[in-house]
Amino acid sequence: MEVILHNLLLGFQTAFEPINLFWVTLGGILGTIIGMLPGLGPATGVAVLLPMTYAMGPTGALITMCGVYYGAMFGGSRSSILINTPGDGAAIAATFDGYPMAMNGRAEAALAISAIASFIGGMISVIFMIFLATPVARFALKFGPAEYFLLMLMAIAMTSSMSKGNVIKGFLSMFLGLAVAMVGLDPQSGVNRFTFGSLELQSGIDFLTVIIAIYALGEVFKCFKDIREGKKKMQTKFGKIWITKEDWKRTWKPILRSTPLGFIIGALPGAGGTMASLMAYNNEKQLSKNPEEFGKGEIIGLAAPEAANNASSVGALIPMLSLGIPGSGTTAVMMGALLMLGLQPGPMLFQNHPDIAWGLIASMVVGNIILAIINIPMAGALVRVLAIPPKILYPIILGLAFIGTYAISNSVIDFYIMIVFGVVGFFMEKAKIPSAPFILAIIVGNMMEISFRQALLISDGSWGIFVGSPIAAILLALTVASVVLPFIKGHKFFNRKKATIAK
Repeated sequence: MEVILHNLLLGFQTAFEPINLFWVTLGGILGTIIGMLPGLGPATGVAVLLPMTYAMGPTGALITMCGVYYGAMFGGSRSSILINTPGDGAAIAATFDGYPMAMNGRAEAALAISAIASFIGGMISVIFMIFLATPVARFALKFGPAEYFLLMLMAIAMTSSMSKGNVIKGFLSMFLGLAVAMVGLDPQSGVNRFTFGSLELQSGIDFLTVIIAIYALGEVFKCFKDIREGKKKMQTKFGKIWITKEDWKRTWKPILRSTPLGFIIGALPGAGGTMASLMAYNNEKQLSKNPEEFGKGEIIGLAAPEAANNASSVGALIPMLSLGIPGSGTTAVMMGALLMLGLQPGPMLFQNHPDIAWGLIASMVVGNIILAIINIPMAGALVRVLAIPPKILYPIILGLAFIGTYAISNSVIDFYIMIVFGVVGFFMEKAKIPSAPFILAIIVGNMMEISFRQALLISDGSWGIFVGSPIAAILLALTVASVVLPFIKGHKFFNRKKATIAK
């Protein structure tokens, strides 16, 4: 306990440096605005803002990117409530009761409870993180090459198997990502792989270029129809943005129930804020004495998912910081940026760079307070950003994407690569192939290959090393389970038996 308090004090010293206060405020404001804009979301926001991080240094970059991440969770519900269009996947549940509340003349209460629930969910999750980050990092020091390979394999397998709609498409996305990660020179033998005689491809395809293409360019292609059709009308004049005592009495318990649920789901690789918010919504609907009120403007149906999705954004940072494994698509983008800055996320981060790791944790306390101030008194002014016409917004995003890509390597060739993967991202969206397994596989693919080869070298070619320790055996079992269980659940015999039991 004494060590944790000492580290936290060190973190607050870092967080309260004027430049870091500026970065966390900037990240929170940008994240809130990005979260409000339909279709963008935190992953796109972090990807578009990547060029800024090169001038910040690792601490400033991490604080800013995290500010964008949980700031987008604050802002994502704004468009859900006012125009029935979620800012990103995690804000989908906010449309169920948030928009009906606005239609019923309670837009002010809806905006207020979404910010309050987000603030409480984020703050409680940071407390969880303070006490869990160090134990998880210590546990991670027991990992060798075999354990790291199996951990990364489990992460991409879980991400793929949790894909909505079609598990097969999730695994297809994963294999495509692993194929892209193999482009370039073999790290051991120096043999060309999938370069097709191109010298530019010998160094591989930069994952940051792919990330910008998939999230930014892909979104622009997808939203061309919005440029033609325009946007929905929305309320721009508001009264006092706050809730009544009765609203608070009805929502504080659901908020406290949904926060740990969201935190745990967020820490699972691939689960993310969408699953956390939907599970919290369904959980409260099942517990409610009046479930028929959900979907008609029930304030609990807005408060619970908002607390859960902010908690999930904090939970997703645990595996990235402590294990070096991204817990979501956004943390995968963040991890890629940190690797480019020369900072290796993982268990040694807390030992070698405690000021950075604990500075981030402390900045999240400060950031949540700043975001609560921004999102409640200033909500009326912020939501006016939703009035920006798509024909102005998307060209700006497109320009930032090209500038960001050129800033990464100063190579015009990357423009062509970005356009190709932007088209790939567009067609993946059309075919409902999830992008998260694709992105995660590209980022961890090279590390997976290196860890796999190191494990075989250590064991003199024996495959027994992958079950040679309790940790490796458990990770392998979880990987197999994550692959097999979705197919068992989808099997006709399983569903028939389940239906018989229900009767």
